[in-house]
Amino acid sequence: MRHGRFSDQPDTSLNWHVLKIIWPYLLEYKQRIFIALGCLILAKIASVTGPFLLKHIVDTLEASTLPDARLVLVPVGLLLAYGLARLLNVLLGEIRDTVFGRVTERAMRRLGLQVFQHMHALDLDFHLNRQTGGISRDIDRGTNGISFLMRFFIFNIGPTLLEIIMVIGILFYNYGISFALITLVSIVVYIVFSIVTTEWRTKFVREANMADSASNTRAIDSLLNYETVKYFTNEAFEANRYDSELRKWELARRKNRLSLFTLNAGQALIIATATTSMMWLAAVRVSAGAMTLGDFVLVNAFMIQLFMPLNFLGFVYREIKGSMASIEKMFELLAVTPKVSDVENATELVLSKGRISFNDVSFYYAKERPILKNVSFSIEPGQKVAVVGASGAGKSTLVKLLFRFYDPSTGSISIDGQDIHSVSQLSLRKAIGIVPQDTVLFNDSIFENVRYGRPEASDAEVSEAIRMAYLENFINELPQGADTIVGERGLKLSGGEKQRVAIARAILKRPPIMVFDEATSSLDSRSEQSILAAIREIATDHTSLVIAHRLSTIVDADKIVVLDHGKIVEQGSHQQLLADNGRYAQLWQVQQQQREIAVLPT
Repeated sequence: MRHGRFSDQPDTSLNWHVLKIIWPYLLEYKQRIFIALGCLILAKIASVTGPFLLKHIVDTLEASTLPDARLVLVPVGLLLAYGLARLLNVLLGEIRDTVFGRVTERAMRRLGLQVFQHMHALDLDFHLNRQTGGISRDIDRGTNGISFLMRFFIFNIGPTLLEIIMVIGILFYNYGISFALITLVSIVVYIVFSIVTTEWRTKFVREANMADSASNTRAIDSLLNYETVKYFTNEAFEANRYDSELRKWELARRKNRLSLFTLNAGQALIIATATTSMMWLAAVRVSAGAMTLGDFVLVNAFMIQLFMPLNFLGFVYREIKGSMASIEKMFELLAVTPKVSDVENATELVLSKGRISFNDVSFYYAKERPILKNVSFSIEPGQKVAVVGASGAGKSTLVKLLFRFYDPSTGSISIDGQDIHSVSQLSLRKAIGIVPQDTVLFNDSIFENVRYGRPEASDAEVSEAIRMAYLENFINELPQGADTIVGERGLKLSGGEKQRVAIARAILKRPPIMVFDEATSSLDSRSEQSILAAIREIATDHTSLVIAHRLSTIVDADKIVVLDHGKIVEQGSHQQLLADNGRYAQLWQVQQQQREIAVLPT
């Protein structure tokens, strides 16, 4: 399995493989599980004892030949014992839940963290194709499903089966095969009906879940693109698309509700038939003198006690199936393998000089649409090398390959003679700093967004990075200064302001290798010059790769590589390329003419 679109077809049976998957997470707390199971068994013993105490209370009260003192003391004692049995049943259940709660909570925490880490380990291609809202719901339902599955499977289904066995045995031993057989047949019919009906209605539950995920994905996608919606006045269009998804959810919920009515009505009929049959048989036996009135009460109490938990069987079975499906969905997500991963025994990148070599690199998303074709160039230690070309020439793809967001289709990239495919991704990315073209910020303060470049940095170091990125004047104009919250994805800041934050991050990180991907694309000419000064300062003695659209920003580069349709067509310094009067010279002339037009008075 490769990508994040998983099958939503309803299962036809419980997937017991899910229990095998989560079992290791539970075994960490064996002692707690044994204590919880012990409380469960003791609670059931107390529960079964209750009807016997009721029988003796009724028989004692019915007997008129007892002395007055005994007539008072015996029922009081039995009533106290009955109350104690009920108390123990509830108290042991609470102790059981409390003890086992730690197990499920830790399992949820560990799995939640594992999924989160796995999501960050997946490659860029996965994240470009993901649906954030749907995946978020899958993870949420999966972690919650673990808690539900464990609590209800162990503390509802298990105890109920234990109690059924005990009660059938007691009825057979005390009252003969008839009572035991009616109880057994009614429970079997009840369980079979509940399972068959729940299987039938599970598809409606799945449809509701799918519609819920789809509507959530639609809502999140629309809200993340709030500005685009406003630009094109498509509020009504978005509302209609969202309502269309909600309509599917409403229809699935309606089917779900009607099927639930069928389930509950059938269960009620089975319970009523079984209880009536048992009471009729008991009444006949009492009339014949074969059973006491206390026995009649005991049988009735056992039937109520058995069918109360069974009354939730349809719900529990459906929820367990749903939980298993949700957990399975989450583990399917964990099973997605990244296209880009560390090789076995990957070494740490050892930087000595910082020489970067692109060796005959080709790359394509699809073979019929190549992005880069046999690209070869090197960046010597301390050099600033710029890559220029028209949009779609493959410039930014070089950056993604250097960071190993993708691996080359053919060829290799090396740093100080080490193929980046053979070193760990963590050590590779720690050695490279970047000022991206599109800076996305966290919904936090400007100060903390800058600190993200090196989370362990001191406040003084962050402030120095802000100063070097020429952010101080802008920050001083803000009422809350550096504590200003930038909003979702940094939407409260302009493109140029976000790029300055990105530059400050890079300054704070101070890596040996720097990458500038259209780093001044969102700046005006005046701001551009101050930022270029900051870039030159942080790029000193660093190996730098600059992806540029504005050629005026890279005239001081040691080498300029010109890409055209994924191929290198020229290499050289600014002056050399102008003298060659090739592709670079054409681009330069066009941009100079555009600048002259831009400064003409209107």
